[in-house]
Amino acid sequence: MINYKEVSEFKIPSGVNFTLVDGELKASGKLGEARRTFRDNYVRIKLSDGKIVLEISKESRRNSAIVGTWLSEVKNMAEGVSNGFEYEMKIDYTHFPMRVSVKGNNVEIDNFLGERSPRRAKILGSSKVSIKGDRVFISGIDKRDIGGTAANIERATKIKGFDLRVFQDGIYLLKGVEIDA
Repeated sequence: MINYKEVSEFKIPSGVNFTLVDGELKASGKLGEARRTFRDNYVRIKLSDGKIVLEISKESRRNSAIVGTWLSEVKNMAEGVSNGFEYEMKIDYTHFPMRVSVKGNNVEIDNFLGERSPRRAKILGSSKVSIKGDRVFISGIDKRDIGGTAANIERATKIKGFDLRVFQDGIYLLKGVEIDA
């Protein structure tokens, strides 16, 4: 039998419910539910008395890093299902006016640097994208999906073959904030 030692714990906030089945942790709150799978040979997660406990069986830097990452993931899940997250991006152009729109599960960027074909960025998970003027707002309950969507949009407007000091066109991240509901 392996002896596990408790190394960290997270007190579950009110209004958030967690369930753990076979390493999959599910958080549910007023905004919806988020799921994440936590599996490792030396680190385990468990629920007990209104808190989430992280335990390790072997002390090492790698295992300590996993504990810190998992703890951060659990906090983000709790924050996401209770308040949500929102990222704000800015559409910036000087040479050619860009048109940005949401079509299905993609963000379409038309007329970027005068190109004829549109560039597309995939919207991940259940993230919601809205465009208001020169701002793009990405919101949802899963911080990973929102960050990935913002990265996809920024990556879609990456400039190659031009002087970056002159051509500063693109869509850039301004801020990532937690929504106070």
